Order: sequence, then structure tokens, then C-alpha cells
Amino acid sequence: MGFYNTLESYFVIFVQYGIFCVEVIGVCVLLFTAFKAVISLFRKNPHTRLELAEGIALALEFKLGGEVLRTVIVREKSELITLGAIIALRGALTFLIQWEIKNEEKKMAQDRKR
Repeated sequence: MGFYNTLESYFVIFVQYGIFCVEVIGVCVLLFTAFKAVISLFRKNPHTRLELAEGIALALEFKLGGEVLRTVIVREKSELITLGAIIALRGALTFLIQWEIKNEEKKMAQDRKR
């Protein structure tokens, strides 16, 4: 039983580091995208909204990946319900952002035709 508990504690630590790394990558992507969007805004780039939406969607995917990874170490039903709600909200946000990206791409394609 001692070996199993030791192995489980190492597994939990490994997963927690993985969660941290994936979520840090998501935050870095979001910060980089926001910085790039501000510069693009000052340069009056017409594609700023699209680039910002794509960056936010990518950052949300990393954050969602961290939440999915977090489900591996959940021990209680209440934690699982909370994580499920977070995953559902982030999934809905990602869906809405992807929808916005498609609309923006259609709008840009129509502007090019004119």
C-alpha cells in the first residue's frame, strides 16, 4: 500500500506541474496576442479584430486543456461539478469566439471582392 500511495503522490505532483505549464502557456499566448493587437490597433490594421479573436481562442484552448487535465486528480463530486461548469463556460466562450472569427473572415472576404 505504501508504494501505491507514493506513486499516486508523484502522479498528482506531475499532473499539477503539467496543469501549471499548460495554463502558463495560455496566459503567455493571451498576453502576447493583446500586446500585438494594441500595436496593430495603432497601425490601423483592418485585421486586428480577427487576429485578436484567434489569439484569444488559442489561449482559451490552452486554459481548457489545463482544466481537462485537472479532472484527472479530482477526488470529490463537488470539485468535479465545479470543473465541469468551468469547462462548459470555457467551451462556450471558445465556440462564440470561433463563430466571431468565421463572421469576421466572411466580412473580410466580401470586402476583398468589392
